Formats: sequence, structure tokens, C-alpha cells
Amino acid sequence: MMINMNEIKLKVEGMTCGHCQMSVKKALENVKGVKSAVVDLEKKSALVNYKSDKVTEENLVQAVADAGYKAEAM
Repeated sequence: MMINMNEIKLKVEGMTCGHCQMSVKKALENVKGVKSAVVDLEKKSALVNYKSDKVTEENLVQAVADAGYKAEAM
């Protein structure tokens, strides 16, 4: 069985500190189907590995929004 993994880079606005960075990382990793999320505070971005059959770009953007930040695909 092949699992369709996908990778997306998001631009994240509103992060100002390490706490913000961890909040975004946790929000993304809590999305069912996300394997990993690497959030870069300096570059204001997040690199997310996820199962394409379970997660959409909208799910990820919404998770970041629910955490209080703004995200869009780069």
C-alpha cells in the first residue's frame, strides 16, 4: 500500500517569538494526517509533510488561523 505524502511550504504571518513558533508547529501537527511540521520563525514559514489523501491545503491554513496566525501557500 502506497501512502501519498505531500510537502507544502506555507508563509506564516503574525509570529513574533519562539512561543508563536511552537503554537503554529503544534497547530499544524494536530491536523490529522500531518506527519511533520518545521516552522521557521526568521523566514516566517512552515514546511509541512502530510498525507495528501487526508489533508488539504485549506486544512493547514485553517489550523494556523485557528491558532491565531495567518498562513498561505508559498
